[in-house]
Amino acid sequence: MTKYQEYFQKMIEHNKELFEKFREIHQHYTLEEEKYQEEFNKEGEKVLAVIHEWENKLCSQSEKGGYGVFTGNLAGKFQAEIKKEFPLIDHIGIIVKRFSLKKINL
Repeated sequence: MTKYQEYFQKMIEHNKELFEKFREIHQHYTLEEEKYQEEFNKEGEKVLAVIHEWENKLCSQSEKGGYGVFTGNLAGKFQAEIKKEFPLIDHIGIIVKRFSLKKINL
């Protein structure tokens, strides 16, 4: 198992309740985006904070080891691992405004 996969597993294990709740909301969101958007955004903010924290831990370890040049690739691989598990994670923060047309009477 590579380092970024190891950190991904640790992140999920240390925040099991949060990620289980988000996984459930994520599944509902894939079926009905408009209905669950607000709840998805609310829980997603917490998840993103945890993800960024663990990404920083991962990248700081490689920078300390003298591999700072490779941290961009490492962060990208870590994000790709997250997107495998939660494909719609990039939808967090989307604001949905209902659009309606005014009817013109002639």
